[in-house]
Amino acid sequence: MRTRLFVILSEAKNLIKWGLAFVFSFFFFVSTSLAQIAVKGETVYTMSGAPIKNGVVLIKGKTIERVGPASQVNIPNGYKVMNAKVVTPGLVDAHTVVGLAGIYNVPHDQMQLETSSPVQPELRALDAYNPREELVEWVRNLGVTTMHAGTGPGALASGSSIVVKTHGNTITEVLVDPVGMVMFTLGESVNDNFDSPGTRSKSVAMIRSEFVKAQEYTKKLNEKDASKRPDRDLKLEALAKVLSGEMKALFTVQTAPDIMAVLRMAKEFGFKPVLDGAAESYLLVDEIKKAGVSVIVHPTMVRPGGDTRNVSMETAATLKKAGIPIALQSGFEGYVPKTRVILFEAAIAAANGLSFNDALAAITIDAARVIGVDKRVGSLETGKDADVVLFDGDPFEYTTHVCGVIVNGAVASETCR
Repeated sequence: MRTRLFVILSEAKNLIKWGLAFVFSFFFFVSTSLAQIAVKGETVYTMSGAPIKNGVVLIKGKTIERVGPASQVNIPNGYKVMNAKVVTPGLVDAHTVVGLAGIYNVPHDQMQLETSSPVQPELRALDAYNPREELVEWVRNLGVTTMHAGTGPGALASGSSIVVKTHGNTITEVLVDPVGMVMFTLGESVNDNFDSPGTRSKSVAMIRSEFVKAQEYTKKLNEKDASKRPDRDLKLEALAKVLSGEMKALFTVQTAPDIMAVLRMAKEFGFKPVLDGAAESYLLVDEIKKAGVSVIVHPTMVRPGGDTRNVSMETAATLKKAGIPIALQSGFEGYVPKTRVILFEAAIAAANGLSFNDALAAITIDAARVIGVDKRVGSLETGKDADVVLFDGDPFEYTTHVCGVIVNGAVASETCR
């Protein structure tokens, strides 16, 4: 009898112990899943108004709860407090191959361009992006929290891009927009990868021919008689979305003749492109402004040569002064680590005619507008995604470090780099 009572009491004790463990675990999970952070900065650049001296950004969960001067924003008990000299929104890279191109430059991590055919708009970055790629972590530690990721230049039509966050382990966790833009290229890089096209006129003719096919495909899809409708064609489906305005077209073009070719095609087929690179765009300011298109300007320090032989460090400033919407990008490099850092590119743009505020906007709110995600990211405003970067000095000074990165309310880094 005593033995049985002892067993019962022991089991009861174990149940109480596991029950208490469950309760403590539950409350720990709740408290960590609803993270609460207060970021204090000597200067807070919200990008939605004037900079705030001695500002505070309150974060609750995945979104920004409140932004304002410390004299007006009370930090509730229990909030994790992080301090910085300068606070900005998470940086937005308007065009990169990071996540498709890997850090080691070996075949298995180079998925940025398919060269089996010059026209493959049906390919999707969604199917190739690797959120665990080390290069993603590298740029995140330097302040990049949102990326417009897609193929590198080199094919007439290379597939659709995606917009992602830089913190998370699966594509589902990081995805912001699964179908960003359909990506096209005109120029020497196409001729380097394919036997045909070999000339500018052939390149344009091939793209125009595919757009004509897409127009016919759309007409047939709308046939009342179902038997007359065509089978599903992924290539023409992607191009049809460009023509209908459902998806934007990103054209990587550097020379003035190629830029003009894109503007003519856009007018002919009735779509509005985004120009990418556009090294000689300063020669066509009036034409670009009249067309009403945005430009994702080449990396400021891109190496001059080939199609970029006439590149200028003042391009961003020239276009911005003319009232043309711009963003800056990290672009694509053939060498390790395959990407530039937009923070440094913006700093050089600021040293070459672009104001500090415009340079910062080109990698935050203006970049978010160009890629169509400004309702979520690009500025520090109540209700937006809690993406914040902490600096120990002027963001564009060479000796300044990124000392904290918050993505979707999660502290991704607290080490000064």
